[in-house]
Amino acid sequence: MEEDSNHLANPESPHSLEAETYEEEEGRDPESNSLRQPLLKRNRTLSSTPLALVGAKVSHIESLDYEINENDLFKHDWRRRSKVQVLQYIFLKWSLAFLVGLLTGLIATLINLAIENIAGYKLLAIVGFIEEGRYISGLIFFTGINFFLTLIAAVLCVCFAPTAAGPGIPEIKAYLNGVDTPNMFGATTLLVKIVGSIGAVSAGLDLGKEGPLVHIGSCIASLLAQGGPDNYRIKWRWLRYFNNDRDRRDIITCGSSSGVCAAFRAPVGGVLFALEEVATWWRSALLWRTFFSTAVVVVVLRAFIEICNSGKCGLFGTGGLIMFDVSDVKVSYQAMDVIPIIIIGIIGGLLGSLYNHVLHKVLRVYNLINHKGKMHKLLLALGVSLFTSVCQYCLPFLAQCRACDPSFPETCPTNDRSGNFKQFNCPDGYYNDLATLLLTTNDDAVRNIFSTNTTNEFHVTSILIFFALYCILGVITFGIAVPSGLFLPIILMGSGYGRLLSMAMGSYTNLDEGLFAVLGAASLMAGSMRMTVSLCVIFLELTNNLLLLPITMIVLLIAKTVGDCFNPSIYEIILELKGLPFLDANPEPWMRNLTVGELADVKPPVVTLCGVEKVSRIVDVLRNTTHNAFPIVDQGVPVPGMVATGATELHGLILRAHLVQALKKKWFLPEKRRTEEWEVREKFNWVELAERELKIEQVAVTRDEMEMYVDLHPLTNTTPFTVVESLSVAKALVLFRQVGLRHLLIVPKYQGAGVAPVVGILTRQDLRAYNILS
Repeated sequence: MEEDSNHLANPESPHSLEAETYEEEEGRDPESNSLRQPLLKRNRTLSSTPLALVGAKVSHIESLDYEINENDLFKHDWRRRSKVQVLQYIFLKWSLAFLVGLLTGLIATLINLAIENIAGYKLLAIVGFIEEGRYISGLIFFTGINFFLTLIAAVLCVCFAPTAAGPGIPEIKAYLNGVDTPNMFGATTLLVKIVGSIGAVSAGLDLGKEGPLVHIGSCIASLLAQGGPDNYRIKWRWLRYFNNDRDRRDIITCGSSSGVCAAFRAPVGGVLFALEEVATWWRSALLWRTFFSTAVVVVVLRAFIEICNSGKCGLFGTGGLIMFDVSDVKVSYQAMDVIPIIIIGIIGGLLGSLYNHVLHKVLRVYNLINHKGKMHKLLLALGVSLFTSVCQYCLPFLAQCRACDPSFPETCPTNDRSGNFKQFNCPDGYYNDLATLLLTTNDDAVRNIFSTNTTNEFHVTSILIFFALYCILGVITFGIAVPSGLFLPIILMGSGYGRLLSMAMGSYTNLDEGLFAVLGAASLMAGSMRMTVSLCVIFLELTNNLLLLPITMIVLLIAKTVGDCFNPSIYEIILELKGLPFLDANPEPWMRNLTVGELADVKPPVVTLCGVEKVSRIVDVLRNTTHNAFPIVDQGVPVPGMVATGATELHGLILRAHLVQALKKKWFLPEKRRTEEWEVREKFNWVELAERELKIEQVAVTRDEMEMYVDLHPLTNTTPFTVVESLSVAKALVLFRQVGLRHLLIVPKYQGAGVAPVVGILTRQDLRAYNILS
């Protein structure tokens, strides 16, 4: 919880509806507000939302201390660090980046091997049933296996690690934005994410392993940085350097980029994805370490590809590690080809925004179902699995058998799990094109629909059924209690309408149908996720064809522009539904008409402490407030170089966790005095001050100790960020977000006798547009 928690806003209420309601009540437009006409009424109380939906329950949310806490202990440790210790710190940062890439690559390979072999043997068994004409038995076997695999994934998520459900990317965005999302990076979450991803993807559900791999990489990074799970941490001396939120944030950024690289074999795309979509705060040194991590991932994946190409990976073959190679396509442009490219971009933006809107409504319904209990979660996941399995098995019977063309370079028909010419229920010499797309793994389905020089291999009816089915599955599958990613469902939908548009264009364009499928997938991802640079590089690394760069850039820019006209990105929608207090990069225009002093006026008065404070006062403040930081104000301080005395000093800001540590350590003084620097070092070290799990309820203070004193000066951050009360909220929001603050002190514009040195404190809850308007 942050500074105040007087009102809990509904985390599922859209910001726009609240803003509209407020504007109607005031009868004016916030953007046209006069500087003399404040947005906030003085009788209002600024609301906040300290609760968010994390996993299966509503949790209290706190911010992270990304700002360096420069108290006396930190300064002393920084001064006494030798060159050897500095080199140890730098070496360990690079070592952790290496380990994150290595472990992410190994786990990604394990997941791919398991999925390809489980799904491959399942599909080979189905082929055996179909060849024998036992269609009903094949349906029962296919549905039963998928049901069992989904049951494993759902039970693990529902009963053991609810935070493992979903992609995990919105929660990682919130964490790197400064929001502490509880239990998101634990060891149990990591294990359930791995096993659950294998089960869910092997079950043929319309979801991918890309989003979960990003979460897996972040979990690995977090566990390495903190020395293991919470209850079994390694107390290694070197790891103490990373026992803080700031360094943990950097290593989790490396983990997220490694996950994207492992999903798409796109090292540069992984770095850019972390830069554009996930990370809020960035610097050049972090860029180098993330790039190093993704390079390690690529080396690991490449080594296993060589091993698997020699036939040592079972049914893995040359697939699995998702790589849609269209490098053999001869790309040529004409002036008229610009028109279909623009059309693809516009349709992608429209469909992407429509998908976001529909998925938003579905997730609200799923939220109501999930709140009814664990059994309802399981039944929802299993119901979606049954529907998906029946559709994938039965719909190919609607497609007409097509004769094999002798000019086909591949064997036709094919009965194994890959290839574009599945025989299914057709006689020899014929193939079922719809079975090629539905009765296969998701990766092979994408590989098949992306295949080039396949103008006459897919009938328009089959592509239309494929597109309609995956539009339905893409909406109803995301949100069930299994690890799921959004990349693959959107790629399948986009490639479907790309093929359809190519068939509709016919001879009006020279672009290959496979290229239309690639561009359709890119446009729908840009229309839904609103990414451009990272998505462009990911698709170039996927397709292995630099000649696609110009048309891919055009499609992505158009699709994102069109999508932004209707609604936010899908990740922003999920953040809103979960109630996570994410701070956007761009402040609202009306925030320039509002000052931070006006925000402080509608908040409760700030609670301050003296530099040498009585224990009873500290205990009373901690028990009766939910604030996480308190200004330290000293009265009657002599001013250096001046004769006058009695000045009021704003010494700094002290965190609640440090106050609790002082009470726990019994660092009490019998008289009111300031301590020497050596005294505090005997009792505290800066590593212990990074811990903040202890609560005031766990600390016992006797009646005699209540009358003693605590010197808070050595524990106080003497360099807090401050702003004058006349600063606009828009500027304060930009400063707060870019520096990665947790608290921002407001100081008065006028100085004088009787004027308090602190006007108030701002937190992320106070700077959110929704909280201000509501």
